[in-house]
Amino acid sequence: MTTIVCVAGARPNYMKIKPVMDALEARGAHVVLVHTGQHYDEAMNGVFFRDLGLRPPDRFLGVGSGSHAEQTGRVMTAFEPLLAEIAPDAVVVVGDVNSTLACALVTAKAGPLLAHVEAGLRSRDWSMPEEVNRVATDRVSDYLLAPSPDAVANLRAEGYRPDQVHLVGNVMIDTLLANLDRARGSDVLTRYGLTPGEYGLVTLHRPANVDDPHVLGGLLKALGEIAARLPLVLPVHPRAAGKLADLGVPGGVRLVPPAGYLDFIALQDRARIVLTDSGGVQEETTALGVPCVTLRDNTERPVTVEEGTNVLAGRDPERVVAVAEAVLHRPPAPRRPELWDGRAGERIADLLLAGGTARTRRRPTDAPAG
Repeated sequence: MTTIVCVAGARPNYMKIKPVMDALEARGAHVVLVHTGQHYDEAMNGVFFRDLGLRPPDRFLGVGSGSHAEQTGRVMTAFEPLLAEIAPDAVVVVGDVNSTLACALVTAKAGPLLAHVEAGLRSRDWSMPEEVNRVATDRVSDYLLAPSPDAVANLRAEGYRPDQVHLVGNVMIDTLLANLDRARGSDVLTRYGLTPGEYGLVTLHRPANVDDPHVLGGLLKALGEIAARLPLVLPVHPRAAGKLADLGVPGGVRLVPPAGYLDFIALQDRARIVLTDSGGVQEETTALGVPCVTLRDNTERPVTVEEGTNVLAGRDPERVVAVAEAVLHRPPAPRRPELWDGRAGERIADLLLAGGTARTRRRPTDAPAG
């Protein structure tokens, strides 16, 4: 029996790993779920496991928070003996968090095949820790599992062999489509007194937006102007809570506790507009056909702009307001990118189980044939 370790560590990972695990187990693989503990509080962890029907992890590393170096080092130190004990045929890492890179590096040195789900995404912004994690993880991976054609193009331009790169679709959308009916049954709008189509949803958590008081203050000013036209609801990410409290939130912007997965999908699904700095939200709103304004200067998910409902606004307050008003006046037409069809996990499982072993498969440093 093929043994595959699937790694999750932070909230976005849970939605990405679930369809891969389900498809592997349905095909007879032995799947070991390792939770690094990078997100470990109830709001960012337990509620998502329950909402997604994700089984408890087989191993929990409990690394907790810390600087990037501390967190990455603790994951590597905890994961290395575990990998030696399990001796899997392959390891699957997802996304771009510190746990992704840490487990990828350990796996590459230990020898099992390594698969990176969401390979090839690029923001071209080296100041983003996630960009460093993405690029480095791709470099040591045997399977580069790309969610969209632009990611494939990035990998080909960087010189990866064709046998490494596979367009599989978006696993986040697998999870969204599988849970959409349940999410639409949520009572979260009633709890918050919201009317479908008559509110905007906001998320803020990226360091570039919340750690600099000047930048955050400008974004809050813009949100206040938008809220004069349309009430906004902002589920507070733990990373931003204290900083929002220090600066004060303008009238019309309502702070609410962090939302579970089903509640958050329901809030997105019924919003008139979503303003966000999250990569996953850009994807989810595109799949839902909901207008999205991204509060960043760049995006590693340009497919959501080119083939979805996302508009990149930057962080200048005046431009944010102008873009939001334009989107409210003329929303982009709903479009869904290629292979965002709910079957990405199945395609990944088929590739992994038919792709050979560490002894028979060409490895990342092998030269192209010919």
